[in-house]
Amino acid sequence: MKVDVVSIDAKKSGTIELAGTVFGLEPRPDILNKVVRWQLAKKHQGTHSVLTRSEVSYSTKKIVRQKGSGSGRHGSRRAPIFRKGGVYKGPTPRSHAFKLTKKFRALGLRHALSAKYSAGQLVILEKAELKDQKTNVFAKNLKKLGWGKTLIIGQGESSSTTNFLVASKNIPYLDVLPVEGINVYDVLRRDTLVLTKAAVAALEERFK
Repeated sequence: MKVDVVSIDAKKSGTIELAGTVFGLEPRPDILNKVVRWQLAKKHQGTHSVLTRSEVSYSTKKIVRQKGSGSGRHGSRRAPIFRKGGVYKGPTPRSHAFKLTKKFRALGLRHALSAKYSAGQLVILEKAELKDQKTNVFAKNLKKLGWGKTLIIGQGESSSTTNFLVASKNIPYLDVLPVEGINVYDVLRRDTLVLTKAAVAALEERFK
């Protein structure tokens, strides 16, 4: 699986061989769906809460006498049927997360990478480095490359890499992550996935 490598100046700078076990799988929507749901469920705060009958601040005095009023028998204004009464079986704070094995999560990431490759939305970048921290120059390079909503995955850290990160911060729909932070949700939600050569090597080593 040979893929062209491009530089940040939109010039071809060689080719790279991609591992079929990481980028050549047949994408499974059910696996991708489950991993994305797992990620979003973990992000869900779960702080929703209502006041139940025992938590409502109201008088505990009996409303009307038990017999002879010609009305129903009620003992508390805090009952759910009354205005300002407690809520019956309302939501309470809880965790929405569920468990997913490491092997399944790793499989999901490989399927996400394969989905990008098969859709022609995978680009290999020589290096995620810039000489200067100039957003304007970087934006022009992105326009040349034709990248819209893009996720860039890099590896390593240097002064040139820092320039790249600073220059990319103010560009809309552009995310830059280290290879350690790559995840299925971010890969799928952007139109183009850009991996540096170092990131490809790190991913292939990780999934050996």
